[in-house]
This record gives sequence, C-alpha cells and structure tokens, in this order.
Amino acid sequence: MKRTDIERKERELKRAEKKAERLAAAGDKKDDLSVGAFIDRLYSEFFHDETKIYNTKHSVEILEMLEEAQSLFSEQEVETIVRKAIRKSKVKEKEEAFKELMELIQ
Repeated sequence: MKRTDIERKERELKRAEKKAERLAAAGDKKDDLSVGAFIDRLYSEFFHDETKIYNTKHSVEILEMLEEAQSLFSEQEVETIVRKAIRKSKVKEKEEAFKELMELIQ
C-alpha cells in the first residue's frame, strides 16, 4: 500500500472516531431531563381533539410523569411544563385541562 493510501485511511479512521464521540455526546444531552423534554413527553401522552384533552384524570402515565417532574423541578417549573404542554396541544379548553392536571399533582 502506498503511503498516501495509509494516511488517507488514518484520516478516515480519525474522522469516524470523532463522529462517534460527537454522537455519544449528543446522545447524553438528549437524555438530560430538561423542562423542554418533559413538555414534549407530557404532550405526547395527551389524548385530545381541537377542544379538549380527554385523559387528564384517568391516565396513569400522566400522573407518574407529573410526580417525576415534581421530584426534579420546582413548583413553578412544573406549572410551566403543564401550561406549555397544554398550549402545544392547541385545545380550546386550556384552563379546564390545567386545573384538572394541577389537581392531580396536589
């Protein structure tokens, strides 16, 4: 093999290693439990149409998620998570859904 071929393969190997490190670092960031991640997770659990969220009182997954958020975040941040998840669902009865979810927490 020529020296240039060997150098090219070494460069490609270094690039592949750097890419793997970047992907691993990005994966660690996604696993962080941030407010935005909780908003997305909570929103994904909602069963809703244009007017109302239907499973606020009956969903065990939502209750567990809210309890987890309470243990990780302050009360104000939990309220922010709930409000923004409701807003993301674009339902008309936002206040009713907010009250129901906050009753679950207390």
